[in-house]
Amino acid sequence: MTQRILICCDGSERSERAVEAAAALFAPREAVVLTIAPAMTFAESMAATTSAVPGGAFEDLNMAGALDHAEAGVAHARRIGLAAEPHVAVASTTWQGIVDVADEIDAAAIVIGSRGLRGPRELAEGSVSHDVATHSTRPVLIVPPAAP
Repeated sequence: MTQRILICCDGSERSERAVEAAAALFAPREAVVLTIAPAMTFAESMAATTSAVPGGAFEDLNMAGALDHAEAGVAHARRIGLAAEPHVAVASTTWQGIVDVADEIDAAAIVIGSRGLRGPRELAEGSVSHDVATHSTRPVLIVPPAAP
């Protein structure tokens, strides 16, 4: 069996470009379209500590939203020639969730979009694509943003 490609998808234009790059380079290989959901965002954690809303309710909502993004990515991937399936995972650190799922499915490569941040802005805001490339033992294709 040929290893599948892991495509990271968060519903952004960057992730659409990642799907397109994966299809152009790897079709007709099978793909897994992954969205990582946070267990709870900072705002949700504040609400959970000050209200009667159980923390699990936020995780359920985040998973549902992540599944919507993954399914939209799968639909796009299928339209352009990839045999794709959705996958959603919860992780407190997005890059770690991506690396863990890539290992879990034994991905041939990870395809991820980039915001194109550089220098101090990348240091201040962080870069999931950079962290995935730094921590993964698998090939990582970082797809740059569209030219302005």
